[in-house]
Amino acid sequence: MGGKVDVYLDIASLYSYVAFYHIIKNQELLAAHGVQIDIHPVLLGAINAASGNKPPWALPAKAKYGDFDARRSTLRVGKPDITMPDNFMERSMTVRILRVLHVIKSSYPEAVYQTAWHWLLHCFWEPPALNLTKPDVLDQALADTPVQYPQGDARGRLFSEAEVRKILEGAATQEAKDAVKARTQEAIERGAFGAPWFWAVNDAGKGEPFFGSDRFHFLYDHLGVPYQDIAILPPQKSKL
Repeated sequence: MGGKVDVYLDIASLYSYVAFYHIIKNQELLAAHGVQIDIHPVLLGAINAASGNKPPWALPAKAKYGDFDARRSTLRVGKPDITMPDNFMERSMTVRILRVLHVIKSSYPEAVYQTAWHWLLHCFWEPPALNLTKPDVLDQALADTPVQYPQGDARGRLFSEAEVRKILEGAATQEAKDAVKARTQEAIERGAFGAPWFWAVNDAGKGEPFFGSDRFHFLYDHLGVPYQDIAILPPQKSKL
């Protein structure tokens, strides 16, 4: 039992948000079972291009079904306000956001990094659905990041003005560009064709890929983590 899971996410992936929320809700239990989680920002567009995959809306029937699936998935994790932003294709160019997250990951504790992920996912996917591809909007969202999200004092700010400037400067460096590109390539080499993508290594040293936000039961089987599976219950007997 135990191991490590590398998690590859893109802000522009709705199911990355669903998977992220599942992970952070369960990370303490996973840690208790000896499972280490490592979240990496990656470019979904580059993964799609390298694998030949196409986004769901490219196939009309899949796009139509996707509306049902997205609603069911977001309700399941308690995120009913998640909606598809307007001008999604324009907003899906998230490279600068991902570089910002890389800088935070490399410069701050894990709790800060996860709060930044959660806040920016919220800003992208939940009302008022900010267009984070616009530099000034992303800069302000970063400055507005609360000390804790979703719980905590909403008045406190996670980063000072000086820290925000330093993070944004770091995101413009070649190091940040190369790092996000390298992580994206790592995911591709591990078989990625979409996001969220997982590479899980169990305590026997065996690594396997997992895709999507609804296959955690397979991932937990691989890691030897006990969980409660879906079960059909018998009809309730009438009390008459």
